[in-house]
Amino acid sequence: MATAISPSVASLKKRRGPHVGVLDADPAILDYVRRILTDRCDLSLYTDPTELTQSLGKASGPDLILMDWHADDNVSEDSPHVLARILESRPSLPVVVMSCSSELEDLVQATRMGAADIILKPFQEDDIYEVVQRHYVEPNSPQIEVKETPLDENTSFVRSGKRMREIESQCSLVARTDIPVLILGESGTGKEIAAKFIHKMSARSQRSFLKVNCAAMPLDLLESELFGYEQGAFTGAVKSKPGKFEICDKGTIFLDEIGEMPTALQAKLLQVLQDGSFARLGSRTTIKVDVRVIAATNINIKSAIAQKTFREDLYYRLNGFCMNLPPLRERRDEIPTLVQYFMRRISAKFEREPLPISRALMQALTGYAWPGNLRELENTIKRYLVLADEQAIMNELDPRCNSGSMTTAPDEMGNRGGLKRLVRGLKDDAESAVILQTLEGTRWNRKAAATDLQISYKALLYKIKQYNLSPAK
Repeated sequence: MATAISPSVASLKKRRGPHVGVLDADPAILDYVRRILTDRCDLSLYTDPTELTQSLGKASGPDLILMDWHADDNVSEDSPHVLARILESRPSLPVVVMSCSSELEDLVQATRMGAADIILKPFQEDDIYEVVQRHYVEPNSPQIEVKETPLDENTSFVRSGKRMREIESQCSLVARTDIPVLILGESGTGKEIAAKFIHKMSARSQRSFLKVNCAAMPLDLLESELFGYEQGAFTGAVKSKPGKFEICDKGTIFLDEIGEMPTALQAKLLQVLQDGSFARLGSRTTIKVDVRVIAATNINIKSAIAQKTFREDLYYRLNGFCMNLPPLRERRDEIPTLVQYFMRRISAKFEREPLPISRALMQALTGYAWPGNLRELENTIKRYLVLADEQAIMNELDPRCNSGSMTTAPDEMGNRGGLKRLVRGLKDDAESAVILQTLEGTRWNRKAAATDLQISYKALLYKIKQYNLSPAK
């Protein structure tokens, strides 16, 4: 890449905010960004990627990078190579890609390589301001940047940590196109929320968003639910009924638990993904629809393909873009934010005053493994609000929190036996609820549930028998 400005660094002496490094071969772009940010940031402007990467090892190096993105096999130092060099030198440095490409493959490559965000050219002043504010964290600052995007009256997309900022960027990226999205993650990690967020950020946001749980219905019912039926198609079909794909035309359909879809129905779904056409049950007339498909599952798709329970060609059709939602135990830094969010939302729903979260309770909440992820955390906050008993919740999360139980005199323990039984009962209720929730999330696949709960298969069988658990009929 030729250097258009020499020297290619124009730095402000007095620090006014984040130090932003901008890399672009076009001097006009550099001048435009300089005029936008010069009153708010310290700037270093580069046309030569080597000068940029050399600056990263200095104490005065950039806090955030804005870089032009182009993938040109004929250039030895194209953008993917530059991004790789930057992240190799400073793995935690936020790098925002500026691209004029409408090719999703290029943008997906940038995201998968570790780009924090993407701005499409031509961009506006607000785009630059917003992206710098979103990705720059003041050094040694105790403040946690929290973002809450309402999705409907019951749910919001909430994030404050690095992992979920990456998920937010991926959702914003794929929302710009209509390719199918496959969301993977353990039960309760928020796959439906991610799907709603993609829909809200897309051009289809004013159209319908419909969810279908592929694990909740048998083959015939699921087929009629998705594709509809004509009068007389089967016993009880007294009149024609449109399916979810027809109702959701121009909108987004969310196929939850897609890994549990019967194989006999997968071929029909594949046809819809290929050309947007299908026929109602009992009809020979083809219907054309324009529907964005987002699918989710908590099973191992590759294993399902190997076991012939999931079509490989359907997987590749669904996997236009794949994102993995991290379990809660891998983003513990977000637990305080989520606790406050759930407390605020649930207390408003129950028309009760929010309860305070002590330091000891917050330590117990952040230290717990959360096998049920967000769903389990929400239910825990709900129980705390109802019981108003901090110690009982701490005992659910870790029985060792019941300090004093080892030092109480024998006769004193006898006098308080009722309370101990109550606490033990609460713990058992909480444990059985989590186990049942996990089993239902895996459709009673006991091996998968044992893995999610991080206990042995034998221990899970014992717990099922102990709590007399059984599938819902």
